[in-house]
Amino acid sequence: MTPVFILGIALLIIGAIAVAFPAKKTYLTRLINLEIAGFGLLFVMLEYDETLALITFLTVSAVSTFIFVRILEKKEANRDCGAACDAESDAFAERRGCN
Repeated sequence: MTPVFILGIALLIIGAIAVAFPAKKTYLTRLINLEIAGFGLLFVMLEYDETLALITFLTVSAVSTFIFVRILEKKEANRDCGAACDAESDAFAERRGCN
């Protein structure tokens, strides 16, 4: 095992733990921690094949960022809808589909 491989495994583990249990529970913090895990995966793949590493890194980064941003958008929409339903009458909230 080379230092690059060990560094990659360490970044992968640290990044995964940081995403699951962030110190500050903001979405930006979780997204940055997700990228740390992505760089760990890049270092692990670099140990085997450079082309495979770059393709895998680009794919994983793009897909994981897309999924994470979609989750954040849905959470924000649910939170906004909940706040709107609390402030409005029941009839109006029902028409908006908040119930």
